Amino acid sequence: MEHLTLKRKITIMIAIMAAMFFAAINQTITSTAMPRIIAILDGMDYYTWTINIYLLTSTIATILVGKLSDMFGRKPFILIGILFFMVGAFLTGTSTDVYQFIIYRGIQGIGAGIIQSTAFTAVGDLFPPRERGKWMGLMTAVFGFSSVLGPTLGGYLVDHIDWHWLFWIFLPLGIVAFIMIMMLFPKVDKKKGQHIDYWGSLFLTTTIVPLLLAFSWAGTEYPWGSWQILSLIGGAVVSALIFIFVETQVKEPILPLHLFKNGVVTISNIIGFIMNFGLMGAMIYISFYVQGVLAISPTYAGYVTLPMSLCMVITSAITGQLIAKSGKYKRFALIGMPIMIIGMGIMIFMNSLWMTIVSLIIFGIGLGLGMPVFSLATQNAVSHKELGVVTASTQLFRNLGGTIGIAVMGTVMSNSLTKNLKEALQSASAPDFSKLDPKLAQNMLSFANPQTLMNKPLVEKTEAGLPDQAKQLFAQMIDSIRDALGNTLSTVFLTGTLVLVVALLLVFFLKELPLRSTNQAQGEAGAASEPATGRPGKTVTAE
Repeated sequence: MEHLTLKRKITIMIAIMAAMFFAAINQTITSTAMPRIIAILDGMDYYTWTINIYLLTSTIATILVGKLSDMFGRKPFILIGILFFMVGAFLTGTSTDVYQFIIYRGIQGIGAGIIQSTAFTAVGDLFPPRERGKWMGLMTAVFGFSSVLGPTLGGYLVDHIDWHWLFWIFLPLGIVAFIMIMMLFPKVDKKKGQHIDYWGSLFLTTTIVPLLLAFSWAGTEYPWGSWQILSLIGGAVVSALIFIFVETQVKEPILPLHLFKNGVVTISNIIGFIMNFGLMGAMIYISFYVQGVLAISPTYAGYVTLPMSLCMVITSAITGQLIAKSGKYKRFALIGMPIMIIGMGIMIFMNSLWMTIVSLIIFGIGLGLGMPVFSLATQNAVSHKELGVVTASTQLFRNLGGTIGIAVMGTVMSNSLTKNLKEALQSASAPDFSKLDPKLAQNMLSFANPQTLMNKPLVEKTEAGLPDQAKQLFAQMIDSIRDALGNTLSTVFLTGTLVLVVALLLVFFLKELPLRSTNQAQGEAGAASEPATGRPGKTVTAE
């Protein structure tokens, strides 16, 4: 598609960004509202599962579609992705319990994975790497804009209307995006003699699913050393070995193993894994801190995260333009990663609203600088015929890192929270319920868990209905729980900060290759055999 006119390319990009925005806004609109929704559904024990299932299904969809879109074109898959996402969003809004909610979120995740994989790959079809940077920056900015609008709108809606509408309100946008892709996106003729790697797809799936289930359940549902967790990990390892064997035998592997001989691809994917491990693992708990510790309603919680999103949008757009102008990308990762670390480091010590906002602003700037780099680096390092699969591998490692990070951080939080709550409610400053009616005291103690802090109207209603003697004790108990939750989240943010430090160290090992100014010569010999040169039209790789 590189031969298309600039006007046609721009119209296609508008369609792609509409699809991206549709998927992104439906994700970010629930970020501040999710704790309230799960509290209403009485499923706080399954909170991480509402995130994990989305990442699990999107991870599988992303990697499977990557190779298939290289074979059959991007258009049919991005249309299928939009349909899956719309169906999943509609059904999620009909949920009556947390189990239905999790299942329907899984369907949404399938659609999101397909859209995410094909959208970023399509940018590579349209533009050579030298021009691709600014469009990657704009794609990141689209997600950033959804991060600006989504949390604020989601918080407002969940405070003022039924929560189900959060999943239905943008369905018309999905229809518009579907029509735009259908009309504007060019078709790709199916090549003859291609073979789908069914066995590779099967064993890749049976590797990912038990691995993510093991990390999701370890430390919460089952002990880390239990036979259930060890069996899942063992099954994943066996399946991975079979998958590797299958990939060496098939004609069209779903995930070509020779990609990982490329140093740029390998290092970029490891960085993406570690970065998302720390990033997703810690950032999902920002809403817990703002709503649970600072006692801010979902409406205003969206305003708190607004500066971070704005900074990310502006910085990512500027970064993309600078990459396109200079042809250099590594420097932006080396600047952005330390800024992210500083931002999350402040989160460890934050104890007020202004500190929270400052930390999020700094984090957003670093995120905007670093986010566009690694996808661009991997795409630039391989042949154009493998553009889809290498983009999918990037998303695979990021999603794996995010899912495992959420699971591990959830274990860190659960273990730390149990200890901190016990200390808070048994300390000398803890409320003394011995003088109250036993039945009333027992009713009040049922609120001694962080789930109640996510449902501020219920807390206020309960406190208003208590006798005067009990109101002070109830408020004292709620304050103790807030302190325990704050101390717990500090541990979570510390863990995330340390993980980001590891990602920064790996950036120094990332080899920077000159960005190509054309896609034309990529299919001739493949990236693995081309010399590392910076001349236009040549394919460049890292050993």
